[in-house]
Amino acid sequence: MMPVGWETHASPELGARAQELINDRILEDCDLLIGIFWTRLGTPTGTSASGTVEEIQRHVQAGKPAMIYFCEAPADLRTVDPVQYEALQAFKAWCQTQGLIETVFNHDDFGVKLRRQLQIVLQKNPHIRKAFEIEATRHNRFGIPTAVQSPHIDELATLIATLSPESQDLLVAAASDKSGVVLVLDVLAGRVIQAGARQFGQMDDRRSMAKWDYAVQELLNFKLVERMSPTSPGTMIYQLLTRGYEVADRLSQNGA
Repeated sequence: MMPVGWETHASPELGARAQELINDRILEDCDLLIGIFWTRLGTPTGTSASGTVEEIQRHVQAGKPAMIYFCEAPADLRTVDPVQYEALQAFKAWCQTQGLIETVFNHDDFGVKLRRQLQIVLQKNPHIRKAFEIEATRHNRFGIPTAVQSPHIDELATLIATLSPESQDLLVAAASDKSGVVLVLDVLAGRVIQAGARQFGQMDDRRSMAKWDYAVQELLNFKLVERMSPTSPGTMIYQLLTRGYEVADRLSQNGA
């Protein structure tokens, strides 16, 4: 499965509504839809409140999963169209009658939640599991359709695919040392993040360290490490859990 969007997977074409062309060319073959809203709902299509709404409603009506996120990051009120915002709130209320939605507060929050929740959908949603089953049939060795049971989903591979490169580096480094820890120290010169024999980031450069702070939080969110009681102020120790070692071993086998 690969991500697609109208910006990259649609082409100029006349003879039908623009949104209808997008629906036919992209949405029809889409298995999972991910949508995120902030202060706008979008432009009406003539049949729906916006093109995005039309896509989501058609997707849901087809029995396919849609992961919908609403961002509550602060916005400059001078840039907010009250009509658009009111329409967005009405759509949000509709979504709440259809299932579960998620709220995010910034880019990092969205990234962490999407990585974790995407893994859940890929493993648990019946439509997605059926899609994997169809792919397994389509790509069997001889190219002959055969009846197959629901395939075993490689959970470790799915998890690794959602982890950032920095998180992967931290895991492998921590697992290479007998202590199996990620150490975070706040010192006068800045922050130190260390795992195994390696130190990550540039301690006095906040921009450099931000992605490594995110990586540590990601490992914690995915329950690959657990936070230990601090031994002293300014010291945080994260111990690898069994799952963390399993992921690190797989990464090492793959040459990470």
